[in-house]
Amino acid sequence: MRLDNYSTGNYSPGASYSQQLLWYFIGSPLVESYWLPVSSLKVWILRIFGAKVGNGVRIKTGVKVKFPWRLSIGDFVWIGENTWIDNLAPVVLENHVCLSQGVYLCTGNHDWTHPDFKLTPTPIHIQEGSWIGAKSVIGPGVTIGKGAVLALSSVTGRSLEPMMIYAGNPAQSVKKRIMS
Repeated sequence: MRLDNYSTGNYSPGASYSQQLLWYFIGSPLVESYWLPVSSLKVWILRIFGAKVGNGVRIKTGVKVKFPWRLSIGDFVWIGENTWIDNLAPVVLENHVCLSQGVYLCTGNHDWTHPDFKLTPTPIHIQEGSWIGAKSVIGPGVTIGKGAVLALSSVTGRSLEPMMIYAGNPAQSVKKRIMS
């Protein structure tokens, strides 16, 4: 590959340069802050910068969001400490989704077959009632089916079926999720 030929092509961060600067220097540090542990303030800041955020959302300390204007969060979503939402493309978290501590959502990759290392951002969609275990990683283009569980430190680069429990790297189906 030729990194000296790399360009982002027609990719755009989706916001003006001034909005990006305000986010990087004011919004992002406040949302990520350990000095501001109040979820309602973090939600308010995300909304100011264009995120769609529902009711009852809990955001812990150390949470990083690349582009809030590409983030949609439903009602009663929990986002654990040190989660990184690396959203070059849209990320949708439906109602009652739990992202445990240290989860990494990665919407961008590079085409390793392209000589210039072409950027290929694709969305992530986590459906209602899903639980992503601590230190888990979800790759670009993945949809997590309704009620699915991705267990502790698991990694997936493919979509997961609803109401199933997955574990490992790469994540494999372990068993059906039974709700009592």
